[in-house]
Amino acid sequence: MSNLEREAVPTLCGGRGDVVGEPVRELLPPRRVTLGESTEVRRLLPSLGRRMIGAWAFVDHYGPDDIADEPGMQVPPHPHIGLQTVSWLHQGEVLHRDSTGSLQTIRPRELGLMTSGRAISHSEESPRPHARLLHGAQLWVALPDAHRHVDPRFEHHADLPVVTAPGLSGTVVLGEVDGARSPGTTYSPLVGLDVGLAAGAEARLPLEPDFEYGVLTMSGELHADGVPLLPGSLLYLGCGRRELPLRATSDATFMLLGGEPFEEKLIMWWNFVGRTQEDISRAREDWMNGSRFGEVHGYDGDPLPAPQLPPLPLKARGRVR
Repeated sequence: MSNLEREAVPTLCGGRGDVVGEPVRELLPPRRVTLGESTEVRRLLPSLGRRMIGAWAFVDHYGPDDIADEPGMQVPPHPHIGLQTVSWLHQGEVLHRDSTGSLQTIRPRELGLMTSGRAISHSEESPRPHARLLHGAQLWVALPDAHRHVDPRFEHHADLPVVTAPGLSGTVVLGEVDGARSPGTTYSPLVGLDVGLAAGAEARLPLEPDFEYGVLTMSGELHADGVPLLPGSLLYLGCGRRELPLRATSDATFMLLGGEPFEEKLIMWWNFVGRTQEDISRAREDWMNGSRFGEVHGYDGDPLPAPQLPPLPLKARGRVR
C-alpha cells in the first residue's frame, strides 16, 4: 500500500537519541486517510511524537469494511525505495502486482513481503470478484544503510509458525518469538506477531528488553499492561520490558511490533525512504521520467504521479517530537 496523499510531508525519523529507554504507556491516536477510490485507513505511524518502533516506520490499519458493492482496494502502480512493505490481512484478499513480475493474491494470515531495495513499483487491488469484508494492516520496515540498495524482490509465505498458550494463539509474521521463526527475510533485529486472545484470557508475552515495542489493536477489546485498547489504536511501550501482561475483555486480536531502536537517521517522503535530499529528489525524478522503477503489467489504470517536493530542504534529523 502507498502513501497516496497529494501533499506529501517529509517525515524525519530514526536515531537513538529520542528512544525511550524504559517502559512507557503512550497511546497514539490514529489519523484518517483516504486511499484510492474508497479505502479509508487509520494511520498510526508516523505520528506526531512517535516516528518509528524499531525499524517499523509506517503503520496503517483498515477495516473491517463491507465492500460487497464497492471496488474495494484500488491502489494504482507507485514506487518505493529503501524499505520493505508488509501486507497483512484478517479478512478479504489483496491482489499484488509488481515490477519484478510478481502476481500474487494475499489471503488472511499470509505474509506478503516486498523488499524495494534500490527501486520497485507495485499495485494492490481487491480481486474481482472479492470477499464481502476487507480488514488488515499495511506496514513498512526501513532498510538499514548496508541493505537499502539490495535487489528488489517479493516473498509470499502462506505457512507461518504459530505459538500458543492457554487462550492465546500467535502467528509469527516476522522475526522470532519463543523459538518460532518466520521465513520472511529481515535486515535488522525486529519482530512482528499477530495475536488472538479469547474473551477472559490472561497471558504474558515474552519480550526482548533491548527492543522497543508497540501494540496495534485489530479487533475486540483488551488490556495491554493495564491499558484498555480498542480497535485501530496503537500503544507504544518503550524499551526495558521482559514480558507484556495481557487480558482480553472480549475475543480480541492485535499485532505486536518491535525491534532494536533504529540507529540511522532517515528522511521518509511520499513512498520513499532515504538519507539525503538527493536520494529523494532523484527517486522522484526517476519515477516521473519512467526510469529505474520498471513497469507493473496488468493493472487497469495509470500509475500514480509523485507530489511536488516541498520548497524547503529535506533533512534527516532523527526522532523529533
